[in-house]
Amino acid sequence: MEIKEMQRDVDNWINQFEEGYWNPLSMMARLAEEVGELAREINHQYGEKPKRPEEPMGDLALELADILFILICYANSLNIDMEDAFKRVMAKYRHRDGDRWTRKE
Repeated sequence: MEIKEMQRDVDNWINQFEEGYWNPLSMMARLAEEVGELAREINHQYGEKPKRPEEPMGDLALELADILFILICYANSLNIDMEDAFKRVMAKYRHRDGDRWTRKE
């Protein structure tokens, strides 16, 4: 799925509700909450804090997708084209960090 398609899909879903997009500050709180859930799951799976025996294993892919959903909501609410933004950020990384690490042969 292309990023533009993701943005359209999220926009269609959100716009079926009267409330629409949350304000930017509320979305920032939601983003922080979702990142915290990802951090907790990573700590359980790879860190020093194992889950209790009765706790089910979490799904890292779904935690990442929750973050992506909120980021797309943010972009849509602020009329940001994420495909364009992503192309620009990759150009920045290629220019700034292209020679920072050892390339594979």
